[in-house]
Amino acid sequence: MTDTPDLRRGESRSVDNSSSTVVDLKEYKQNKDPVPVTFHRRELDQILWIYGRMVGEGEWKDYAIDHTKEKAVFSVFKRSGEMPLFRIEKNPKLAAKQGAYSVVNVNGMILKRGHELGPVLKVFDKTLKLVDK
Repeated sequence: MTDTPDLRRGESRSVDNSSSTVVDLKEYKQNKDPVPVTFHRRELDQILWIYGRMVGEGEWKDYAIDHTKEKAVFSVFKRSGEMPLFRIEKNPKLAAKQGAYSVVNVNGMILKRGHELGPVLKVFDKTLKLVDK
């Protein structure tokens, strides 16, 4: 037989509280690391549709997705060992100002920025040009 109390019979058990700490749940959630910014499913669908089209045209070869506390970044590459040709960024802190979405080129220049992803991705649409002979 063991020395553990039987709680069904009303026996009490002594608990050593020296190693346990009571933490307020609200305080714990505030001190917890913030959740990283991510692309939602519909955003990824739009981005991957453009990516697939550009891969089919031979323009892009590889991509990477980064999620940080401040922003989410979808980077596209011509070759995997190089700097990204373009970065599609989502920065919620800029949503009320210039817009959360932007497309940045290899030199760091913002090509297009906006509040909705669809119009921002139109920067990758090719425009037809009339060529005179």
